[in-house]
Amino acid sequence: MGTATALILTGLATDARSAAPVSKANTNTTASASASADINVVKNAGFEAGLAHWTCAGGSGATATSPVHGGATALKATPSGQQNAECTQTVAVQPNSTYAMSAWVQGGYAYLGARGTGTTDVSTWTPDSGTWKQLTTSFTTGPSTTSVTVYLHGWYAQPAYFADDVSVFGPDGGGGGDDDPEIPATPTNLTAGSTTTTSIDLSWTPVAHATAYHLYQDGTRVLTATGASATATGLAADTSYAFQVSAVNAAGESAKSAPLTARTRPSGGGDGGPVPKHAVTGYWHNFDNGATIQKIRDVQDAYDIIAVSFADSTATPGEITFNLDPAIGYGSVADFKSDIQAKRNAGKAVIISVGGERGNVTINSDASATAFATSTHALMREYGFDGVDIDLEHGINSTYLTKALRQLSNLAGPDLVLTMAPQTLDMQSTSTEYFKTALNVKDILTVVNMQYYNSGSMLGCDGKVYSQGSVDFLTALACIQLEGGLDASQVGLGTPASTRGAGSGYVDPSVVTAALDCLTKGTRCGTFKPSRTYPDLRGAMTWSTNWDATAGNAWSRTVGPHVHNLP
Repeated sequence: MGTATALILTGLATDARSAAPVSKANTNTTASASASADINVVKNAGFEAGLAHWTCAGGSGATATSPVHGGATALKATPSGQQNAECTQTVAVQPNSTYAMSAWVQGGYAYLGARGTGTTDVSTWTPDSGTWKQLTTSFTTGPSTTSVTVYLHGWYAQPAYFADDVSVFGPDGGGGGDDDPEIPATPTNLTAGSTTTTSIDLSWTPVAHATAYHLYQDGTRVLTATGASATATGLAADTSYAFQVSAVNAAGESAKSAPLTARTRPSGGGDGGPVPKHAVTGYWHNFDNGATIQKIRDVQDAYDIIAVSFADSTATPGEITFNLDPAIGYGSVADFKSDIQAKRNAGKAVIISVGGERGNVTINSDASATAFATSTHALMREYGFDGVDIDLEHGINSTYLTKALRQLSNLAGPDLVLTMAPQTLDMQSTSTEYFKTALNVKDILTVVNMQYYNSGSMLGCDGKVYSQGSVDFLTALACIQLEGGLDASQVGLGTPASTRGAGSGYVDPSVVTAALDCLTKGTRCGTFKPSRTYPDLRGAMTWSTNWDATAGNAWSRTVGPHVHNLP
């Protein structure tokens, strides 16, 4: 649990020229329920006809043949001076109707939005990117709205941005649809979420020009969804199924996605696993740093997940081991294992944490990924750990860490407890390696307890800068994860248990409970209030149970009951 570099980006909260608030992209936006009647009301959506139907401020826009997302050309718009290279199109819409909007972007900072909706104008954005990303959002028109201005723009003094395959899907407002509909691309990132004994939740990345999606189970089409998620039901307990998804529109059906294998939970064990719906995580010191020394048996009862800190790396890349520190006072390793088993018998999950401020494990190849998985599973079997916590603070490789965690899941089975404790900077965008890893393993991920400390001021999901140590800091940064693809049940708030627990960012436990209420109930918020509530929010984490004991257990006595009484 180390120090994160502060990131302060000012002036990105609102584009004064469009008067559109900036927000993170919601990758779970769904298409209109009346998909059979919906069209893409944007004309020349792929810029195949140059800039026809589009107007770009100050001659900032042009077409480019590379890079392109689809077809032969894309938009290239270059900000300069006091203009942000805004390109607009006014589209015909129906009143009191919902439209799903998306665009593929690459290059510099890129924004997508709609104004003149007659209700709440919307926008979404992404930092600069070397690959194509899809921005998605939606809006509802007012009772007398018949036209809406769709816009794309970059940011002042930033590099050119590219845009392609823009879509605003909804009822035809009388202007007709895109002149040249194409079969949509194949959906990607098919992921399994929550599972029960009879169902599996599935989601995928939305596809431009798709009006619906077909879900296939073991090669047979089982349902059609209008949005980028669906639930497969009527399944057998403790059974593996292979799923694929395709995208469809009036032009036809795409190829099926790569297959995803997911397994239902076994019967008789319940659907909640070893971690409760709302859980409190605490890190336990396997060292003496001046905090209260505890044995595992001494860990306060409020903690549902106890992360043993930390594993040690070996000379073999990716491999970890564990060395019990004599300073803790155990007479033998057997006593330590006995304490772990007693906590597990009491309904607690005890996991091994990897990393920390000074720890590092290198996982950057197939061999090191396998070494991590096999050595972690060996520790689970030897000590009785329920899973692993990823607290790497010195850079990760999402490709190989994902492989390592997948292999570990295959070895450990469906009851694996997998947590993460990234620094604030690591979760500012879905393009970071940590965030990509979390989304890659979303189907086996228990909770991400981001460290809301040692960071300085940071951007919230609304693009505004918030100061560390406030309710707004906790809620606005949590919103990035909640709207960036993680389930609410996979998000926890990590704060220090005492002023000595971190270099900066300590908040009174009452601030933690206020943030929990703001996110789950919409009450006790600061100046930032999320656009919706997240009653399934997993809970909270602290560094550490030892510092909590040093401070008279103030954190666990206040935050613990509050988490357990969440809706």
